Amino acid sequence: MSRHSSAETIRDRSQVLVVGKSPINRVVVSKIVERSGLRPISESPDTAARTLRSLVPGVIVLDGGSDNRDCDNLMSGIETLRRTSGKSLPPVILLSTKNGTPESLGLSSVVDVVVAKPITPERLQPVIDRLISR
Repeated sequence: MSRHSSAETIRDRSQVLVVGKSPINRVVVSKIVERSGLRPISESPDTAARTLRSLVPGVIVLDGGSDNRDCDNLMSGIETLRRTSGKSLPPVILLSTKNGTPESLGLSSVVDVVVAKPITPERLQPVIDRLISR
């Protein structure tokens, strides 16, 4: 863990922020995160912004919902965090109903990886493991 000198923000690479409107999807993703030996923090899009002001997780997993827009209100805050880090950290995974890259789906430059639903350990866990180790 380290502290940014400019604020009381704690960086903890062992924690993964899981954000989505669906509590069921958040539980599924949290269980996958735990299988990687990491600690999930499950939040709705409305409460996640407050969490991001005090914690910089190792990875952020956003459930985009049916139109990939459920977490749009968080994008500017995540972009600010990444700009402050100077290294595009924390990495962001978007869970989407569509296949493709962030660019091909017209998503924010904040999104690093798109994982297509349905959410399974075989699809999501390797992506989390790869991003947390970089």
